[in-house]
Amino acid sequence: MNEKKFPPGWDAQRVKELIEHYENQNEDEEFADIEAAHEAKDITLMAIPTELVPQVRALLARKQSA
Repeated sequence: MNEKKFPPGWDAQRVKELIEHYENQNEDEEFADIEAAHEAKDITLMAIPTELVPQVRALLARKQSA
């Protein structure tokens, strides 16, 4: 059987709750989340070509584990 790996502090229940949170948001709540991210001083939003997403994820994973 394939064992799932989670980031430190995460487990299957936390992932399930996060998915449910975002799946149950209405449009106003989604917009509020996006606006909050735009206004956050410690977050950068950018468009990344789809074919580069795996490499970007790998870079982020290496940075977090370092």
